[in-house]
Amino acid sequence: MVEEVKLLKTWSSPFGLRPIWVLKLKCIQYESIDEDLSNKSALLLQLNPIYKKIPVLVYNGKPISESLVILEYLDQTWTQNPIMPQHPLEKARQRFWAKFNDEKLLPSIWSVFTKEGKQREEAMEELVENLKLAEEELQGKRFFRGDKIGVANLAFGWLANLMSVFEQVTGFKVIDGRFLLLSTWI
Repeated sequence: MVEEVKLLKTWSSPFGLRPIWVLKLKCIQYESIDEDLSNKSALLLQLNPIYKKIPVLVYNGKPISESLVILEYLDQTWTQNPIMPQHPLEKARQRFWAKFNDEKLLPSIWSVFTKEGKQREEAMEELVENLKLAEEELQGKRFFRGDKIGVANLAFGWLANLMSVFEQVTGFKVIDGRFLLLSTWI
């Protein structure tokens, strides 16, 4: 049976980049479908009627939504170049740091980007604290998973991809000498 893999995504979303990186790490051929999020396609709305967001992976006609769910699905379906460790504790740590990125780090950077004055200063303090926590997790490691790329690395991948854009737009230098491990990781 020929496997059909499609990915609905947009170039600017850190969530849409995650599955691309895993598809490439695992050498999986796929069709890329770019979405215009200001004018969502009927296909996107059909495949993800609940959230109406990208990314959506379509495997043999069956849609899978939410980037971290897609990553785990890809890892379990194609076992070459695993992105999740076998040990349950290490698996849990990968999930924890991916969730930390999505629920703490990304919102704090968004706040710095969208707020002004005192609120922006407070958001910047929160962002720096979150980056310090990520920095501590990298202590003695090449990647968040040790010597291998894992789900947490893919969740944090936007730092390498979009942080410089954020810094140019806002005029704030965030990843600086305070975060040597994150700089090296990037």
